[in-house]
Amino acid sequence: MVAALLADLFESHRGHLLAVAYRLTGSVADAEDAVQESWLRLAGAAQSEIEDLRAWLTTVVSRLCLDRLRSAAVRRESYVGQWLPEPVVTPLAGVPGSDPLASVVLRQEFRMAALVVLDQLTPPQRVAFVLHEGLAVPYGEIAGILDITAEAARQLAARARKVVREQTPPVTADDEHEAAVQKLLVALSAGDARAVAAVLHPEAVMIGDSGGTTQTARNMIFGPDKVARLFLGLIRRYGLDRPGVDFVAESMEFVRVNGQLGVLVHARPGDGDHPGFPSRVVGFTVVDGVVRGAYDHANPAKLRGVRLS
Repeated sequence: MVAALLADLFESHRGHLLAVAYRLTGSVADAEDAVQESWLRLAGAAQSEIEDLRAWLTTVVSRLCLDRLRSAAVRRESYVGQWLPEPVVTPLAGVPGSDPLASVVLRQEFRMAALVVLDQLTPPQRVAFVLHEGLAVPYGEIAGILDITAEAARQLAARARKVVREQTPPVTADDEHEAAVQKLLVALSAGDARAVAAVLHPEAVMIGDSGGTTQTARNMIFGPDKVARLFLGLIRRYGLDRPGVDFVAESMEFVRVNGQLGVLVHARPGDGDHPGFPSRVVGFTVVDGVVRGAYDHANPAKLRGVRLS
């Protein structure tokens, strides 16, 4: 009876904990693992010593995520190519249902561009920023998690806030976002590099993350002309530009990537003339009515957040 009550109480906080863990780590796998570990720690803790269960669980999850952030920083040193946060991919239509993570990524702070900026912070900066700015956790409590002074925690959050404020693009309405993505796909279908460049932002950037598993940009690509050439080059390399074939309709499925329109490119086997590739997810950021950021998530190991079934 007591165990069942404790489990119910924990489940009532699961959505909150997943939101905290995912924003802290940018990893669906790490977020889910941290939340599960927090349940195991709760089950073994002395309940009489817990005054505020939500706060206690938030602290536990934050400490677990800090460890995972530090581990990820080590992994990134030997990672092949660029590193992107793991996307949460949901159907274009319908409600998220009972999946708490699919629900939380509808919020603006979980947009892919915002997570990419958070990835530039040090692990302590990220923890201090997310907990204080997102959850209003006092600096004294953050200091306990980071094992530093409250003033040091305040300084970490201030530095992080400056980075986030300077680099996070403005929020774009969903209809404007969708129109810009549709224009880009129409231009790509036509195969005209100048037409593609024309629907990209002057500060366009493309980031590919495959971990060396398949072809994408090894380095970040800047500028509309270079981004256009890269996209069209990938289309040609994989044989998606066959005459008379609409590769968007044949190979892609419209989805929501962290709440906004993106595409799931279905896996294709090689055909002798062109190499095959695993499924990949492409998300976008739109600024001033045109695509500014394109995020090619091509590492299968980082697609645990695809929730289409």
